[in-house]
Amino acid sequence: MIIMINGAFGAGKTSAAAALQPKIANSMVYDPEEIGYMLRKLLPEEHRKEQERTDDFQDIELWRVLTVKIAREVKQKYNKHLIIPMTIYKKENFDYIYSGLKEMDQDLHHFCLTASLDKIFERLAKRGDQFGGWQYQQAPKCVEAFKADVFETRICTDQLETGDVIDIILEKVEG
Repeated sequence: MIIMINGAFGAGKTSAAAALQPKIANSMVYDPEEIGYMLRKLLPEEHRKEQERTDDFQDIELWRVLTVKIAREVKQKYNKHLIIPMTIYKKENFDYIYSGLKEMDQDLHHFCLTASLDKIFERLAKRGDQFGGWQYQQAPKCVEAFKADVFETRICTDQLETGDVIDIILEKVEG
């Protein structure tokens, strides 16, 4: 089984993934952000393709390719259910990753945690992100993008605690 927990920065993905992992036997959290950080170090901007020279590592084509390949290798090698928190609002990246994950495991669940822009800003501030920083700048794009039908199974987290989100995910995954 693979559980994708998508949503804007500040929607509660990482908290949900961390709280969900102990409740799903034989599971682990797999965070593709780590791949992005690695690629930033390995591929200085001057070595990237023109369209990859942005402030978002998800624009590096190799990020989405490695996200799927490494997930496949981890799943085969360790035989664990994967819980994958990531903000992935660009349709091209989402389609590629979702299809790749579905190919390796038909038991794929995608949840998109949503929240109002005010709530996201409140949570970003609470966790110490710099006001006006990169995560704040991405929030309006994410909120708008996650309205698209492709991001099915939305869970609005404005009024929910992490435990409530976990209960909803478990009900859908186990039911």
